[in-house]
Amino acid sequence: MNIGEIARRSGVSRSTVSYALSGKRPVSDTTRRRIQAVIDELGYRPNATARALKEGRTRTIGLIIPPASQRLTDMQLGFVASVVDAAGRADLDVLLSSSGGEHDRSFERVVGGRRVDGVILMEIRLEDDRVTSLRRAGLPFVGIGRTSDPEEMSWVDIDYETLIARCVHHLADLGHRGIALVDRSAELAATGYGPSHRAHAGFLRAIAERQVEGVHTCCADDATSGVSCVERLLVEHPALTAIATINEAAVPGMYRGLEQAGLSVPRDFSIAGVAGRYLAENLHPPLTAADVPADELGAKAVELLIERIADPAASYRDLLVSPPISLRGTTGPARPRH
Repeated sequence: MNIGEIARRSGVSRSTVSYALSGKRPVSDTTRRRIQAVIDELGYRPNATARALKEGRTRTIGLIIPPASQRLTDMQLGFVASVVDAAGRADLDVLLSSSGGEHDRSFERVVGGRRVDGVILMEIRLEDDRVTSLRRAGLPFVGIGRTSDPEEMSWVDIDYETLIARCVHHLADLGHRGIALVDRSAELAATGYGPSHRAHAGFLRAIAERQVEGVHTCCADDATSGVSCVERLLVEHPALTAIATINEAAVPGMYRGLEQAGLSVPRDFSIAGVAGRYLAENLHPPLTAADVPADELGAKAVELLIERIADPAASYRDLLVSPPISLRGTTGPARPRH
């Protein structure tokens, strides 16, 4: 039995049956029920799609990622993989879509086109228009990250403020008196990117508590920018002996920049940060870092989204994680730079 036979017996076109099964375009409730009655009569079961039709759902969730022009970091890739894996275990498909700039039309199609039952948002801003759009559309959604109002949505997030403060305290305990925070790009921070602002707040608090010299700088998400960032810091701040960072994509370049300056890590200069475990463990030397549990966070985001799809009126839930700093090979006692 195939879609053509279902269409013939239902008195509709093949495309209408396809849309009813996939949810890619709206189909009236009357037509949907007529198609479902034929499917029940014929015993047609196209895997999960028949159940989706019966439930009036697509069995698909959307994952909104940064534009393809921006290379995803290891941490971001970890989130994508964990969401796809958790969705698969729940018998859900995942539709990837970008947002930002010219990609906003893709996001609007996902929200307004009934393509998905719910959405997981990544890279959330403190004030995020996408959150407003999803709330207005009534589409269930969950954030990997959160806005400035943590009670307006369900979310999972990393406690960047606490983790960067811990990095500063760790470095200060080792005697470092000049510490820089290497942030994500200036363009991203200017959009109100939550992790950048929260990491900066934790950095300012910790350097005040430890009474050390603090320098904040932004850096694009690539190794070449990491090299130039370190070169500039070393010239402009000769007392600097350590870096705390949330920019894992630039870390390999930071290593290279320090090596080119004749500085050895951790003998002459220390680095600590927030990063994905795989990246941190496979750098040389391995990076002292708070290891982000991307698997746990992605799976939790899917769990929260399934709950909201089942009951859109349920109370919002959240998970804020603050993993311990794994001491590896990039932090050591401070030594004055010559």
